[in-house]
Amino acid sequence: MRWERKLTRPNRPSRWSKLAALACALAGPAAPADAVLPSLAYTSSCSSTVVLQNLADTPVDVELEAHRSSGALVPLAGRAGRMIHLVPGAQGSYQLQIQEEESGAWVQVRERAASPGAAPVVAVSGSTECRQGSQLRTAARQVAYPTRDPWFAGDVTELRGSMISLINVSAGAVRASLCYSAGTLFAVPGETAASRELKPVCSAAFDVQVPPFGTREFPVERHGNSYFSLKTRGDSVVLQMLRPANEGVRIYTVDSTIKFGGEVSDAKR
Repeated sequence: MRWERKLTRPNRPSRWSKLAALACALAGPAAPADAVLPSLAYTSSCSSTVVLQNLADTPVDVELEAHRSSGALVPLAGRAGRMIHLVPGAQGSYQLQIQEEESGAWVQVRERAASPGAAPVVAVSGSTECRQGSQLRTAARQVAYPTRDPWFAGDVTELRGSMISLINVSAGAVRASLCYSAGTLFAVPGETAASRELKPVCSAAFDVQVPPFGTREFPVERHGNSYFSLKTRGDSVVLQMLRPANEGVRIYTVDSTIKFGGEVSDAKR
């Protein structure tokens, strides 16, 4: 009878469940995914602007974190810090402080979520404007979101003059492997017909390490190649295809028709 009474007693929260609840409370609300604005030029002839608009009916705090191609931080013109407070419906424009020795940067936009699991409420856009003589060109910058191990591979005969921009949105290094090929393929001896995979013969191949929060731009064309591949190994990476907007003006537009591959499995690394 004593054993039966013990079984019918209501369950009490265990010590581990209390600790788990405490850990969840300390972790705070889950933040929306960080947005990234890539390829923002900022020199004496080019300027870049980030535009934020609060679409919610409540105030929101946004952190703008700008980085040089080396990964170092870039200040915002006329602002001492990185935090921006937007009242409901407010819109603000923010420029990168001009640096003569640098030509490119990227910005990470991080919202402070008001509640757990809250969706993003800030519209983010950007643009780069460059002057060369009497010419003035403006290129819009599209928001991108980092993924794990993105890759690109394919024919590039229609992409002459284009560049692939790589952004390391993490505190760890990223490895990038490049292959330029004339289109010749080979198969590994000993593989069965079912598992045989044709691979390109690289006329030029490179392994590049990108530092934390650093960026690199890789041309898809080298010595008349027709095939190009870029594979990355990193937890948080952004790839974008940039195409020249006009001759004589160093400004690129984002080619949104290019789709990049997802995570590469461990078996293929």
